[in-house]
Amino acid sequence: MAADDLMDGSDGEKYVDLKTPPSEDAEDHGDAETATAPAPAEEPAEDAKKLKCSVIFLCFYGFMSSIRPGEAFITPNLLSSEKNFTEVQVTNEITPVLTYSYMVSLVPAFLLTDLLRYKPVLIIQGISHVVIWLLMLLGTTLIHIQLMEFFYGITMACRVAYSSYIFSLVSPAFYQRVAGYSRSSVLLGVFTSSVLGQLCRSVGNVSYYTLDAICLGFVSFGLVLSFCLPWPKRSLFFNRMKNQEPKELEAAQSELDKINPKPGGLSSTSCWKDSVFVQMLLELRNVVRRPNLRLWSMWWVLNSTGYYLVLFYVHILWNRVYSTASYNGAVEAASTLLSAATSFAAGYAKIRWNIWSELVICVITALQACLLLLMGNTQNIWVCYACYILFRGFYQFLVPIATFQIASSLTKELCALVFGINTFLATILKSIINLIFSDKRGLGLDIYAQFLVYFIYFCLLTVLYTVSAAFVLIRHFRNQQRERLASARGPPTELSPVPQTPEAEPLSNGKSA
Repeated sequence: MAADDLMDGSDGEKYVDLKTPPSEDAEDHGDAETATAPAPAEEPAEDAKKLKCSVIFLCFYGFMSSIRPGEAFITPNLLSSEKNFTEVQVTNEITPVLTYSYMVSLVPAFLLTDLLRYKPVLIIQGISHVVIWLLMLLGTTLIHIQLMEFFYGITMACRVAYSSYIFSLVSPAFYQRVAGYSRSSVLLGVFTSSVLGQLCRSVGNVSYYTLDAICLGFVSFGLVLSFCLPWPKRSLFFNRMKNQEPKELEAAQSELDKINPKPGGLSSTSCWKDSVFVQMLLELRNVVRRPNLRLWSMWWVLNSTGYYLVLFYVHILWNRVYSTASYNGAVEAASTLLSAATSFAAGYAKIRWNIWSELVICVITALQACLLLLMGNTQNIWVCYACYILFRGFYQFLVPIATFQIASSLTKELCALVFGINTFLATILKSIINLIFSDKRGLGLDIYAQFLVYFIYFCLLTVLYTVSAAFVLIRHFRNQQRERLASARGPPTELSPVPQTPEAEPLSNGKSA
């Protein structure tokens, strides 16, 4: 959900500038110069055009695959007379399956995405979407709906394929731009989907059965589009050196090869694959030692756990507060707009993050805890809606900051691995909390008790971040005081080495955190 900022480096592919294709020069200088231009110059122009078409088509696919008007109304649908499931079944037997499925599917999806080069995983995601809405349309038993949640977890795990696919098409210089394109297309699709669903329910008075059929049509079209996606020639780990010319292989060297240079005689494919994982696991030790990376990785694991638990169960809470009014689509559309706005604003926040990160996280987490307390105790549905919108907006404000703080100091390979591990750990923590508090095999709490648990969880996180912020700020102001005292005493009589702070220590890839 966040745009990735990535580092310079080459994977040995021939990249084409998206902004200024070579054909523009020929057009500006007239037909005479075009006729005398050398023939090879036409190839980059053709490559640039093909590359632009691929990026545009991928963004169009992201937009269309996000249009599912009935998604915001799944819980009211299950609790309605059309499906006739009880709130206890939805809360304690159906929804927990989603978290378990996501946890089981995440690692295979992460590995297969890179091994199969994105497209097959997106096709699997499209097939899963079709199965989901077939089960919503035709399913009548508890097993059917639990199976639907299982496939929903698979689609969530497969999202990693779309978020990383676009980076296989362009050079690192364009990563930030194309990440914005792909994320904007998905957000626009989610917004369109929510508005369309709300119009169908409120204006068109469409039944849930018809809404499920509309969703089935959209996801079927998305599946067709996934078969038409271009197949990248390379990916991050397994296929970096595939389909390259010998000269390109000799000239280009990836970031990971720079970290771990190999002897010339040991270059078999199997050894190379093994060395990638061994080297990355060794590099993870260096990531854990960096305070800034450790902080934001911890935030990613702990706060995203609470965030997604709220997202999974908030519709059940809305139905309990006021079952006759269903504005889920409008609320999801408003929260998507606010999330996009806060994500955009985060890019312009001028803060010394090495000093104030813990305090900013502490304040935002405390505000989220207050919103959860209000959400779980109010009987006014509009207050509940407003709290949810603000809760999502606060989280989405920190997502691009966390993404930049983690990604800006790592190689592409390590960046992908760190985000994958963070997401997996968050999913494990979600599953544990679900099993203890939500699942019928655990405590099987009702929805109000669950939101009380989420409130306590965010309060504990606030205490943790408060202690961390106090420690960092006290150390910072003490260091400032020492510097003032040292400057008041005058210049030292002899040179002494300046101690290097942990934040300034270079990473193993030569960059600093």
